[in-house]
Amino acid sequence: MRAVGEGPMSAATHDGRAARAVAAVSRACVRHRFVVIGAWLLVVAALMTGAKVLGTPTDNDVSLPGTDSQLVRDLSVTPPTSGIVIVTAPAGRLDDGTRSRALAATAASLRRVAHVTVVKPPSAKEGSLAADGRTGWFTIGMDVRRADLTEQRARAVMDSARPAADAGLRPMPGAAFAQAIDGSGGHRTEYLGLTLAALVLFFTLGGLLGAILPLLTSALSLIATLATIGLAGNATSIPTVATTIATMVGLGVGIDYALFVLSRFRESARADLPVPEAIGRALGDSGTAVAFAGVTVAVALAGLGLTEVPLLQTLAWTSGIAVLFAVLSTLTLLPALTSLAGRRLARGGVLCNRLSRGLRRRAGSTGDGGYWARQADRVTRRPWLAGGSALVLLALLTAPAADLRLGQLDAGSSPSSTAVRQADDVISEAFGPGTGSPLTVLGRLPTPATDAGDPRVAQFVAEVRTQPGVAFVGPVTSSSDGRVVTVSAISSASGGDSATADLVHRLRGLSVPGVAVHVGGTTAARVDLAERVTSKLPVVIGVVLLLSVSVLLLAFRAPLVALKAAVMDVVSVGAAYGALTAVFTWGWGVTWLGLSGPVPIPSYVPLMLFALLFGLSMDYEVFLLSVVQQRWNISKDNLRSVREGLTATGGVITAAAMIMIGVFLAFVSNNDPTIKMFGTGMAVAIAVDVTVVRGLLVPATMALLGDLTWWTPRRRRAEDLHRAEAA
Repeated sequence: MRAVGEGPMSAATHDGRAARAVAAVSRACVRHRFVVIGAWLLVVAALMTGAKVLGTPTDNDVSLPGTDSQLVRDLSVTPPTSGIVIVTAPAGRLDDGTRSRALAATAASLRRVAHVTVVKPPSAKEGSLAADGRTGWFTIGMDVRRADLTEQRARAVMDSARPAADAGLRPMPGAAFAQAIDGSGGHRTEYLGLTLAALVLFFTLGGLLGAILPLLTSALSLIATLATIGLAGNATSIPTVATTIATMVGLGVGIDYALFVLSRFRESARADLPVPEAIGRALGDSGTAVAFAGVTVAVALAGLGLTEVPLLQTLAWTSGIAVLFAVLSTLTLLPALTSLAGRRLARGGVLCNRLSRGLRRRAGSTGDGGYWARQADRVTRRPWLAGGSALVLLALLTAPAADLRLGQLDAGSSPSSTAVRQADDVISEAFGPGTGSPLTVLGRLPTPATDAGDPRVAQFVAEVRTQPGVAFVGPVTSSSDGRVVTVSAISSASGGDSATADLVHRLRGLSVPGVAVHVGGTTAARVDLAERVTSKLPVVIGVVLLLSVSVLLLAFRAPLVALKAAVMDVVSVGAAYGALTAVFTWGWGVTWLGLSGPVPIPSYVPLMLFALLFGLSMDYEVFLLSVVQQRWNISKDNLRSVREGLTATGGVITAAAMIMIGVFLAFVSNNDPTIKMFGTGMAVAIAVDVTVVRGLLVPATMALLGDLTWWTPRRRRAEDLHRAEAA
């Protein structure tokens, strides 16, 4: 009998040392199960308490050191947080006698709100009162960080605009206040993803207990993840999208990892192994694969550190924390909980077992006569046909990516139900499409300006005003030392339009004697982000590929296996890019996702998707190949090992993929278009990966390569030595 802990990874990891180490950890967790469970509960409780006491602030401002937009942000003299309260009149003007008094009362009310330091009423001179007088906004400055602008504070500001509402005007939040209110949504997407995962687990693991354990371990690891990220938000800027993506990744991999381990445990327990030994066998086999899969995801995310883009670096380490907790909970907490469940988990419910057997017979049985056995036989008998068909299908799915166009999202890209979109629609209709995305044009003077009429400042403002595409230029604001002057420039196009990006470059190219011109603002920062990401893209992709291949080479000791796995994952990512282009650029079904039409794809989304999907897709590659390699080590028959590996893993990998797809699709209902893109791209990539790539292309390729698949330099030397001895 095989030693406990040895399994599919054994021959690939220094004669099973890694598998034995993981199995030893699991046995220790079983022996001290109450200590392990208690420790997890204490750690999670401590993290939650810390997050509750210190808060979990988020900051959506884009920081990009070394860029023009960051320089403007650092030099600009503005309150820590500013936002607007929009006021519209059903008829007439806002500045008539009665309404003018209502606006004055509203301004006084706004000044009394805690932390409000600046209130500027609507003014035609300031550019905050429309030409027809029916729409305007209060500019409000606060002495709190943008990260500390909570929903409660935003609503307190809106409640103080009651005098305007009492006068028959319509106040509504804009800019930072609208973002804070929109960001207050609940956990509907997480609950939906958990519900879908529970259904799959219920039928895959044969009962309610089998569904509860993965959900429990995943939930605890996710709570620990979000609390840790929230605490980190007190020390560094954490964008809202980072916590959402970490939740997506944490739920998906956490449940999947637990599913792989518990599936192996059920097989061992049904073979009449004692529960502790069955747990050790499961962790030695699938647990080792989990560890390697987690390392692969972490390595892929680590490549984003080379971008020198704080946003991507933050998304990488926050997602990495989610993967770390998922691996730790699978290797420690899950064995402890499984030992308590014992053989009840192996048996499952009678009714559920009957239903799951019926489903497996129809859709994914791993038995000798099941679907995956027949599929493995078909593919390996006609590998050219299966592989060719897969390549054609993948080419069709990837083809739209040739038209992948990157751009900038703005408030007009959000769903029509959100506060930011409603505010943008009102402002754009009254003032013009670029009003909601103003550019901050800053001039640095070598000597202080003499007065408001300094000729250098006058020429600076005149040059900005005469640039093509500038619809309006606001009044000049000077720093206390007179060396920095700024104006707000409104583009005639929306913030997401390429014409506004062109305007940013034209303004930066201005030559004004005695004035160094810089351009900042949200739109300019996004332009800088796109250029930084584009310049780093080849390096990041190359490093991620190299590191991932190195990890796979360490795991399997077979160069062709490692290279093939990397190529297969790139193919899955290509399908995701094709889906993004078809949906968000061409508009195929985009209204089904809650958007009103096609929207630009932010520059960082494809790169972040590449790192995430490369790591997540590699999970399934590791689990499949580990079993195939185990069979190869026993039989030395490549075709047989491929068939047996696909048969043994097809059902459980399909169930794991269904869970991950369900989790990702649940997040498509999020109001943030960026999250919709991540959810759509990741769901499509996993679906393609588990069906076309793992079900057709991988086994067909391995069948065509034959024994060459497992070639290693060491194996060649051993064969040469064997022939020499025989001679």
